[in-house]
Amino acid sequence: MSHPGIQAAELGFIVALAGSASLSAAARELGVSKAAVSKRLAQIEQRTGVGLVNRTTRRMSLTPEGEALAERARRILVDIDELDQLLSTSRQVPQGLLRINATLGFGRSHIAPLISRFVRRYPEVEVQLQLSVNPPPLTDDAFDVCVRFGEPPDTRVIAKRIAPNRRLLCAAPAYLKRHGEPKLPQDLVRHNCIGIRQGDEAYGTWRLSLGKGSRRRSETVKTRGNLTTNDGEIAVSWALEGHGILMRAEWDIARYLQSGRLLQVLPQWETPEADVYAVYPERLRLSTRVRAFVEFLGEGFAVA
Repeated sequence: MSHPGIQAAELGFIVALAGSASLSAAARELGVSKAAVSKRLAQIEQRTGVGLVNRTTRRMSLTPEGEALAERARRILVDIDELDQLLSTSRQVPQGLLRINATLGFGRSHIAPLISRFVRRYPEVEVQLQLSVNPPPLTDDAFDVCVRFGEPPDTRVIAKRIAPNRRLLCAAPAYLKRHGEPKLPQDLVRHNCIGIRQGDEAYGTWRLSLGKGSRRRSETVKTRGNLTTNDGEIAVSWALEGHGILMRAEWDIARYLQSGRLLQVLPQWETPEADVYAVYPERLRLSTRVRAFVEFLGEGFAVA
């Protein structure tokens, strides 16, 4: 008794038909006779009750139902192939070249020490770390994994959140004693604000939000100041020396907030999200070394 519908073994046959100009060409690709192809096609059409190939044109073409079936068959075959790769890569030891990009300060203080531990665990991986002021474009093929702040808008890459992170406003007690403490975002206009030129963000524009849900309100402040740099460490040192108010990631100033050398400014106001993400191309989704490194980063930050 024959089973109704398409059978798994026929998926490759359907895809081969879709990619061929004629039944003869499909027969050559499949390594069978044209008669065998015609017979198998007729059997599938009879069993499903659906015409898959137009027989009225000189050049073979699929019917709309045939096109839909071929498209779905391709996706199923890709899934099967990926599943096969997943099963084989789970047995593999990470090895080969891994190219990593991170921002200057964070790369130096957090990523480099983690890489040191990673290659100790996986000595067959060769790691190249490049630090840059701005993250490279996501279309750039120069890196396998980029560690960056905030989820990238590009959906063609995989972005895995590996650590929470906030940007905070802060200043040295001496500065606040001299100039007073801002009570509202617009008060920042009258203060000396230390500028950091990094990434694509609008330089000197600080966005602050208050409240939750429908009651949430946001304010945008165009700040001014007499000190600007593209290096976060320098900006922090200027804030520590009492030159002005700084917006900086929590990971970079947490120790100074704890010791009291810096005080948080406008603590109830939230700044744009800056969680840490590991970003890598879709084509490396099943790469053993990439998966091992991203998992290792997540473990490292969970402990930190």
